[in-house]
Amino acid sequence: MTDTTHNTQAASAASGRSDNAMWSGRLAFILAASGSAVGLGNIWKFPYITGENGGAAFVLVYLLCIALVGLPIMVAEVTLGRAGRSSPINTMKMLTRRDGQSSRWSFIGWMGMAASFLILSFYSVIGGWSLAYVGNAASGSFNGASSDAIGQLFGGLLSNPGTLMIWHSVFMVLVIMIVARGISSGMEKAINILMPILFFLLLVMVGYAMSTSEFGKGFDFLFKPDFSKLSTDSVLTALGHAFFTLSLGMGVMMAYGSFLPKNVSIVKTAVTVSVVDTIVALAAGLAIFPLVFANGLEPTAGPGLIFQTLPLAFGKMGGGTIFGTLFFALLLIAAVTSAISMMEPVVEWLEEQKGISRLTGALIGGGSIWLLGIATVLSFNEWAKFHPLSFLPVFEGKTFFDIFDYLTANIIMPLGGLLIVAYVGWVMKREAVEAELANDTGSALNLLMFVMRYIAPALVLVVFLYNLL
Repeated sequence: MTDTTHNTQAASAASGRSDNAMWSGRLAFILAASGSAVGLGNIWKFPYITGENGGAAFVLVYLLCIALVGLPIMVAEVTLGRAGRSSPINTMKMLTRRDGQSSRWSFIGWMGMAASFLILSFYSVIGGWSLAYVGNAASGSFNGASSDAIGQLFGGLLSNPGTLMIWHSVFMVLVIMIVARGISSGMEKAINILMPILFFLLLVMVGYAMSTSEFGKGFDFLFKPDFSKLSTDSVLTALGHAFFTLSLGMGVMMAYGSFLPKNVSIVKTAVTVSVVDTIVALAAGLAIFPLVFANGLEPTAGPGLIFQTLPLAFGKMGGGTIFGTLFFALLLIAAVTSAISMMEPVVEWLEEQKGISRLTGALIGGGSIWLLGIATVLSFNEWAKFHPLSFLPVFEGKTFFDIFDYLTANIIMPLGGLLIVAYVGWVMKREAVEAELANDTGSALNLLMFVMRYIAPALVLVVFLYNLL
């Protein structure tokens, strides 16, 4: 038995896991990781930033960034997770001891868990918006509504802390119930149901968009590039979104990788997840932009594209009640599959560190995240003018929600991703990396290591410094 194999088994035993605390196979992991990656970033954010940045030229840059940044960092993070077989924090503690490195590298695990905790606290509130809008669409609230009426509907939701609290609470209870049931009985079973439904609903929405008069215009907007519309900001936005859309630098892929069977190829699996994530983002664009153009609306509507512009389109078109309900159900499923992945690193650590059951860990972790989410709920109404860190120039005028979003998106996640790829590329023993990537040896592994060592860190550093400065 090799030292690497022995250490992996020891880590698994130390974490207190049974042999069946694993994904059932490669497909289960692909669906789970895709569920994490396919979230509000694909259905909500990708279409509107594509609209803001000129369409197809932005998409091409985004695809290149997925290959050069997203994929290598995902491989690195899953590699660490499977090597450690523990929560991100304990994984990094074990690996640094094994590799004879400074314990300071374990900070990677702490940053990942902090990112998941903070992001889920406000992600749950936005997931609650999706819940509310499923009801709004199904009740026909969009039918024949004017732009002002749609705006008042959204504004009324945000301005009412009681309503936001209810939806935030319902969303978190749903996530806690799934995570508490464990890997095979909870998360894998839920994902095996939710992801096929998500793909089906997305295909239905694309099919409907194809029946509109402006599908060709929407298709050209996404796939016919005009490079004159690209700016430096557009390129950096594409680079940043390619990194964030795959749930990297937040401990999720490390936590999910810790349950990955040894005989599964990490590289092939990461490629598949990246492809699925990208296809879903492009399909969302194909579903949304033809509807926007067909109703004389602007693709540059920004964050309000989903919750204000699209409801206006659904209100004008035949079958709008049905397709509006389907669309927001799609958005809700995407939010849930991402949310359960963000809670996993927190619950995993609580189980290991405190020796408690998964149910107790889910209740404590989920309850704590729910409490922090109240700050986001109030950021849209009662505390809208409360800017707690305005004495720091970078946080001037920012609410709690803005602060959480800025810290995670601009500092914790890119820094975490940079350190992850640096550790695997430069610090982790080459034989340990090869042991995890045993199914991906040869020239492909050499190319991947080159990208992991030089290209991905340089590009992430550019995004990190640009966003920081």
